[in-house]
Amino acid sequence: MIKTKKYGSLIIISGTTCAGKGTVIKKILERHNDIVLSISYTSRAKRENEKDGVDYYFVTKEEFKRKIDNDEFLEYAMVHYNDYYGTPKSEIIKQLEKGKDVILEIDVEGAKQIKEKFPETILIFIMAPSMEEVKKRIKMRGDENHEQMIKRFRSAYKEINQVNNYNYVVVNDDLNTAVSKVEAILVSEKLRVDRIEEISVENEEEFIHEFLMEKDFDNSKVEIK
Repeated sequence: MIKTKKYGSLIIISGTTCAGKGTVIKKILERHNDIVLSISYTSRAKRENEKDGVDYYFVTKEEFKRKIDNDEFLEYAMVHYNDYYGTPKSEIIKQLEKGKDVILEIDVEGAKQIKEKFPETILIFIMAPSMEEVKKRIKMRGDENHEQMIKRFRSAYKEINQVNNYNYVVVNDDLNTAVSKVEAILVSEKLRVDRIEEISVENEEEFIHEFLMEKDFDNSKVEIK
């Protein structure tokens, strides 16, 4: 009876540094083959364990700027250490038109830009259980100097102040619980009334309904005294 819109949902997942948002997204993708991850472009250097076209599309700053000039990004920004990050436009629209839900893992500024262009975007913010835990995780990474770690920690405080711009917040104190909460959010969004395209009744059901209505309202045998 209820026909929902075929167009997929755009889902933004942001969070403080070291909140585990990447791991949460990975688990979501493993469990749901109707959800895809948008792969961002970046001008930063590829890390040892990263793969081009899987983690990011790695390009030079010159290539990135050409894509900006050609309006190929939904949003882009320069973050952390003068490196560009951008969300490709054409690939995302293609997936949404196929009815696929698309997850974007981007920062708060990028989320704001996309929300302005696509108001129906679902915004989810992932938080670590405490800032002390964030500090510990930054130190454990071991791939940054002291100054860089301080800068990343300060950025986390600024990002938390943007939580009110999001639809949902999930604290990642337990991975499985956090994943389940995100899944619950996505299910609830599918059940929103504004996701309904139309409500229709099959011919046979409509006939039975009309027949019963006529019987219920048949006053021919009612005696009035």
